[in-house]
Amino acid sequence: MRLRFLGGTETVTGSRYLIESEGTRLLVDCGLFQGFKKLRQRNWAAPPFDPASLNAVVLTHAHIDHSGYLPRLAKLGFNGPVYCTPGTADLLQLLLPDSAYLQAEDAKRANAYGYTRHHPAEPLYTLDDVERCLPMLRPVAFDQTFAPADGVDATFSRAGHILGSASLALQLAGTSIAFSGDVGRLNDPIMKAPAPLSRADYVVVESTYGDRRHAGADVRSALAQVVNETAERHGVVVVPSFAVGRAQHLLHLLDQLRRERLIPDLPIYLDSPMAIDATKLFCRHGAEHRISEAECRSMCGAAKYSQSADDSKAIDRHAGPMIVISASGMATGGRVLHHLRRFLPDERNTVLFVGYQGGGTRGRALVDGADEVKIHGQYVKVRARVAQLPGLSAHADYAELIEWLRESTLTPRQVFVTHGEPAAADAFRRRLRDTFGWNTVVPDDGSSWELGKDERQP
Repeated sequence: MRLRFLGGTETVTGSRYLIESEGTRLLVDCGLFQGFKKLRQRNWAAPPFDPASLNAVVLTHAHIDHSGYLPRLAKLGFNGPVYCTPGTADLLQLLLPDSAYLQAEDAKRANAYGYTRHHPAEPLYTLDDVERCLPMLRPVAFDQTFAPADGVDATFSRAGHILGSASLALQLAGTSIAFSGDVGRLNDPIMKAPAPLSRADYVVVESTYGDRRHAGADVRSALAQVVNETAERHGVVVVPSFAVGRAQHLLHLLDQLRRERLIPDLPIYLDSPMAIDATKLFCRHGAEHRISEAECRSMCGAAKYSQSADDSKAIDRHAGPMIVISASGMATGGRVLHHLRRFLPDERNTVLFVGYQGGGTRGRALVDGADEVKIHGQYVKVRARVAQLPGLSAHADYAELIEWLRESTLTPRQVFVTHGEPAAADAFRRRLRDTFGWNTVVPDDGSSWELGKDERQP
């Protein structure tokens, strides 16, 4: 069995792992590259395999860096089944059309304002491409064995990262391999904890926070402090938020704080059609999260929903104090860019980041202290306060990953550390080696490994 790393290595984006064995060819995750331009350009390159030759695609979860290349893959000839959990299938009905829409809007805007080197600018894929690939989805419940190809047994287990997120165990050619997917927090306030991994000969594990611990501070108190201080300045709190998972977590906390009168009764706007739909969907998958049906209903009623573009534009005509939650989480696109253009130049306001900010994104630039950022082809001054609440992350930190792996009682022959920036991945590699004595490696992007021999192949 050969394992090829075609994304998600040396970076936290574009997860794609190709497994080949005796005529079987599976792609585990089918992610879009995001962040630095050099990474984004890889989305346009021809894949180093024939998409039509794939038996199946298996997705660990719905985030675009794990699923967003699927319409492009189908456009290039893939026509097989796509296996995922029911929660992931539901979310992909929201995320993939939204991804196509955002790309179309970006291309349209680039052509209108002339900030593209390609004339005309075109989207990577269209809504028609998305509609062509959505019928390929094959939902499979957690802990139910399925066969994505002849001679292959596969099982999803709960990963606790977002709704539907899973770790994946594969058995083929007499060898077992486990993919962690993105692993959630062990004590997340809304999602249930990740389930232990099954025993495996080989493990592919994420390392997003492989060199960091999440802050031990009370997240509720820290969030309340940001809101209260901004409200005292009569400012606006703008929260670039991932529409799935993070937006619901944030709404739940703000709902609690407001009901307990720990923050003022400010208007809260949820300005993302996808986040609105995901919030409603969240309550339909109660078996995956910790909060009650009553808490779900309260969370859903905590914000004013901005469905249309006119609703979104109207927010920018309001003065503070108020809270605006809008996608995307790393400020790479979407409606939040209009709010940033409007509110970044005013020192009364706060831009609050509530998750990981990948290299090359506007979010990372703002967190790192940029005094101006480029939005829609123009530079915008940064006078607003920029804050970050890492405690809201949906990724386990290195200590939580170690504890989770210890509960899994693994004795793997080889561990591949992926989905981390170089420093984080290498730090986690060393920590796994020192903690468990495992043979660990950070695979090179594009590298190929013949499992069973533990030797890299050209």
